[in-house]
Amino acid sequence: MKESTWENVIKEAMPSVVTVVISKKLEAVEKEIPHDSLPFFPFEHSKNEIPDGAIDAHGMVQIGSGSGFAVDSKGIILTNKHVVADKDAEYTVITNDNKKYRGYVLARDPIDDVAILKIHNHEPLKTLDLGDSSNLNLGQPILAIGNALGLFKDTVSLGIVSGLSRSITASPDQASGTQEMRGLIQTDAAINPGNSGGPLIDSNGSVIGINTAIVFGAQNLSFAIPINSAKRDVEDLKKFGRIKRPMLGLRYITIDENLKEKMNLPVDYGALVISQSANEPAVIKDSPADKAGLREKDIVLEINNEKVTRERNIQDFLEEKEVGDTITLKIRRNLQEMQQRIMLTERI
Repeated sequence: MKESTWENVIKEAMPSVVTVVISKKLEAVEKEIPHDSLPFFPFEHSKNEIPDGAIDAHGMVQIGSGSGFAVDSKGIILTNKHVVADKDAEYTVITNDNKKYRGYVLARDPIDDVAILKIHNHEPLKTLDLGDSSNLNLGQPILAIGNALGLFKDTVSLGIVSGLSRSITASPDQASGTQEMRGLIQTDAAINPGNSGGPLIDSNGSVIGINTAIVFGAQNLSFAIPINSAKRDVEDLKKFGRIKRPMLGLRYITIDENLKEKMNLPVDYGALVISQSANEPAVIKDSPADKAGLREKDIVLEINNEKVTRERNIQDFLEEKEVGDTITLKIRRNLQEMQQRIMLTERI
C-alpha cells in the first residue's frame, strides 16, 4: 500500500469522524465520586476544589469522551454503547469542523457494544461507507481514527488485522458488569481510551469495524466490533424505530473438557444453565426458556441439531436468528435427554 493512498483515505474519512463528550450535572458527579477524589476526576488539580472553567454555564461537568462517525448525512452517528451507557448523562457531538451539537441516543444494542446517536439542526454530514466485515483477511492493512485519551483529536494509527472472531471478557459499562464479547476483530493499530467508537477503516476507505477495547498492560492488542453487527442495528432502526434482538432467556456457562472435570459434568460440550448471582436467576422469568420449562442445571446440548461448544455458543446461534424464529433445543436433565421447540421473543 502506497503512502499516498493512505493519505487519500485519511483525507476522505476524517470529516466524518466526531468526538462524543460526556457531561453530567455537578451534583450528580459529587454523589457518585468521593469529594476528595473529585478534583482528580477527570482533571488534575492540586486543591480540594473544582478547577476554574471545569463547570460550564449550565452546571455541567465533563466526565469523559469517546469517538464516533457519521453514517447518514441527516445526523446519524455510530459509536460504542459503553461511550453513551449513562442514561443520566448528556452527550455533545463535536464535528470535525469543531461545531457542537446535542447528541440524542436513539438506540443501544442489548448485546453488542454499539449505539446510535442523532444530532439536529446541523449542516449535511459527510458520511463513511460501511464495508463488509465477513470477508476480512489476516494481515489486511487497516487504520483507526479517533479522539485518543480525550485530548488528541483526529489521531490516526495504522496497523493490520491480527486476528478474527476473537472472544474476550470485558466490562463495557458499569451497569452491565463483565460480559463475553465475541466475534471481535483483533488489530495491532494503536488504540487508546477515547478512541472507543471510532472507525476501523480498510484501504478502500470503508468502515469494517468500530474500535471498542484494549487490553491494559499489553502492546499492540486492540479489538473492534465487526461493522456487520452495526449495519444490522442501523437497518433495524430504520425499519422498526428500535434495535430488535431475539431473546432466549438463559444465563449459562459453556462447557469444555476443563469445566467437565472441574464440575463433574456428564458431557464436555453444551451450555450449563446456571445463575451468575443471587440477583440474576438462571432462567429469566417469562422468557421463552421459562415458558418452555427450562430449569437451572439443565444442559443445552444442541441447537437445531448442532452441538453447542466454546467455538459456537448459544449467543452465536442467536446472532443468526430473528425475533419470531423457532429453534429446537436438545436438553439433558439429570439422566434424561429431551427436545424442546422454542419461539424467540424480542429482547428488551
